[in-house]
Amino acid sequence: MNDCTEGSVGVYAGYVGLDVHKETIAVAVAYPDRQEPKYVGEIQNRPKALAKLIEKLSSDGEIYHFCYEAGPCGYGVYRQIQESGHDCEVVAPPESSRLKTDRRDALKLARLLRTGDLRRVWVPGEEQEAMRDLCRCRRDFKIQERKAKQQLNAFVLRHGHHWPSNKTRWNAGHFSWLEGLKMAHALQQLVLQEYVNAVRSAQQRVKDITQSLMLAIPSWSLAPVVDSLVALRGVDKITAVTLLSELGDLSRFDNPRQLMGFLGLVPNQHNSGSKRRLGSITLAGNSAARAALVESAWCYRFAARRTKHLQRKAVHASEEAKGIAWRAQKRLCGRYRALIDSGKNKKVACVAVARELVGFVWDITCQEMAKLEPV
Repeated sequence: MNDCTEGSVGVYAGYVGLDVHKETIAVAVAYPDRQEPKYVGEIQNRPKALAKLIEKLSSDGEIYHFCYEAGPCGYGVYRQIQESGHDCEVVAPPESSRLKTDRRDALKLARLLRTGDLRRVWVPGEEQEAMRDLCRCRRDFKIQERKAKQQLNAFVLRHGHHWPSNKTRWNAGHFSWLEGLKMAHALQQLVLQEYVNAVRSAQQRVKDITQSLMLAIPSWSLAPVVDSLVALRGVDKITAVTLLSELGDLSRFDNPRQLMGFLGLVPNQHNSGSKRRLGSITLAGNSAARAALVESAWCYRFAARRTKHLQRKAVHASEEAKGIAWRAQKRLCGRYRALIDSGKNKKVACVAVARELVGFVWDITCQEMAKLEPV
């Protein structure tokens, strides 16, 4: 199933809703007798306090089903509860009401968990979460680098200077030109140098974190899947690691359509009677993975070819992955041309190609995951 699957009702002594905050956890319990949930109280968000709560609830060895909303507090509570022998789910936040307190939220979670009306969120393992944090760190540094470059460009342009648009930026020649500019005032000269230093520093941070990411890939359990995904045109190691670290084992999706919907690459629909209208894509799900796929899809605007570059980067891919990658090229390159010839906007065509690219990513991942030994 996909990341958001309907919760199931099992045989438990009770259903515990946790409203988790950085300092406190509000606790409510719904028992199987269908009476109104009971508010237990508030505990400190500390491992010892949570262990004491679990011990108090299951004093006779009963098994409880816990849940809490996905949020900034991570998965520590989930892992502690699972290790204690009870079941726990991290769930998507339910529809909120105008009256919102910690007590009400805990009671609502307990009630909905008992009825099975919550949607479970996929929880990564510790290794998976570590790779995801490393990828997100690199992405944050890239955003800082882009911002530093924009600020430097804006400052230079504001003072009547600009680098020719037909020349490459951010190489040695460009930096030499920037540092050779003469500003009208000594303070402005200082500002220019500080902006240049900020760009250089941001570039070095991105370079260092990228190197760390590349060194971490070979020891990752999903390294063989990364090697096979790079056989796809437009997918390099950074893109492959981003997809796998953000989405995990894609084989848990029953079919590519589920994954497309999860990534928000399917169009909005409005049906009324016999009328059916499609809108823009939903933009639901993981934005980082969606952005990586759309960037990769731009490479399919060129004709399908088995270039030396593609052959080199796919040297460690399996033969099945290479075959799927070539089918993807033939399908998606033709799809892009057909959409452009029909009058579609280039961006619309690219997103449509990205949606179909998801199917080939899913296919390769499922085949490679099947070869991996179960952990």
